[in-house]
Amino acid sequence: MTDRITVPANARSRRTRSALLSAARSLLEQGGSDALSMTATAQSAGVSRRTVYLHFPTRTDLLVGLFDHVNETEGLAASLAPVWAAPDAVTALEEWARHLGRFHPRVRPVARAIARDRRNDPDAAAHWDVVTRDQRRACSRLARWLHDEHRLARPWTVASATDMLWALMSFDLLEELVIDCGWSTRRYTEHLSALMQATFVTGRFQAQSTGSSS
Repeated sequence: MTDRITVPANARSRRTRSALLSAARSLLEQGGSDALSMTATAQSAGVSRRTVYLHFPTRTDLLVGLFDHVNETEGLAASLAPVWAAPDAVTALEEWARHLGRFHPRVRPVARAIARDRRNDPDAAAHWDVVTRDQRRACSRLARWLHDEHRLARPWTVASATDMLWALMSFDLLEELVIDCGWSTRRYTEHLSALMQATFVTGRFQAQSTGSSS
């Protein structure tokens, strides 16, 4: 007689949660926000609706959980690490552009599906508010860092630089350059970095122009 292997409940719970989030991501990427329901998620994951509700009491909880899941599986923390470990604000801004270039293409389908429906879907809108707050907090941190090191160019203030840095995170910009114009992600990253340095860093554009004309 062999001993039956008992899988700890928490391990089973983690596997079920992961399966639900993977199913939700697939539904969202393929069919948009309208395709993502608790019933569809349950069917796709091969579990009951009750199981979905045990892990995610509301659809908003599922969406927010999905955002966290995508960030984790696609390596958000590792991608951001060089930004906040930078020795100075100017280097951090360069690393920020690299982060956007490598990370945004990975999460674009999920982010776009939610952003597209946020005006008509209260759950998607609530989720996008969370995303926007996190994005703007990071942009504000960069702008404040430049300001505190006296590297923020005129006429920018911390507030206006935060707004523009956030606007440059737009998935429309990424899609129009990479998809419509055929840019590689490397080219997108290099030009985004050059744009940010020339726009926000005091003295950077003038110094480069002087050097190139000599």
